[in-house]
Amino acid sequence: MTRITVVYHSGYGHTQRLAQAVAEGANAELLAIDADGNLPPEGWRQLRDSDAIIFGTPTYMGSVSWQFKKFADASSKQWYAQEWKDKIAAGFTNSAGMIGDKQGTLLTLFTLAMQHGMIWVSQGLMPAQMKASRRDDINFLVSYSGAVSASPADGGVADMSRGDLETGRLFGQRVAEVAARLKG
Repeated sequence: MTRITVVYHSGYGHTQRLAQAVAEGANAELLAIDADGNLPPEGWRQLRDSDAIIFGTPTYMGSVSWQFKKFADASSKQWYAQEWKDKIAAGFTNSAGMIGDKQGTLLTLFTLAMQHGMIWVSQGLMPAQMKASRRDDINFLVSYSGAVSASPADGGVADMSRGDLETGRLFGQRVAEVAARLKG
C-alpha cells in the first residue's frame, strides 16, 4: 500500500479545506503545521515513512506562509540525511485573489521538493473550456504545476468553489496513481 501525507499550513481554514479535498483524492493522511510553524511530535517520522508528500500552504504576499517556511527550513535535517530523496512530491495553494501570485508559491514548493531530490507530479488536468466555463468547473483557474484555489477574503470555507475542491480531489488522485506506479 502506498502511504501519502498531505502536510499543510492554513491560516483561515481555506487551505485546510483544499488539503482535505486533496487528501480525499489521494487517500492520504493529513498533517497540519500549527500556528507557530511546528509539526506534532510524530510528524517528521510520518513524513519519513511516506511514499509521497503533498505540500500545501496559503499564498501570502506571493509566497508560502511564514509557518510553512519555518517547516521547510526545519526540514534541513531530512535534507542532510536524504530522507525524502526519490519520494513523490506535489503542491497546492489557496489565496483570496483569482491569480494572487499563486505560481510563486507553487515554485517555492517545487524548489523545496527539488532540494530534497523528490519527484514532482504536475496537475495533469486540461483547463476548463474558457468560452463556456463557469466558476465551479474543474481547473477553472488553469494551473498545471499544482492545484490552486481562490476563496473570498471575507467568506468562509463554505464559499469555496466546488470546482476548485474537485480539482484538488482529482489532483490528489493523480498523485496517488503516480506514487502507486512508481512504488509498484
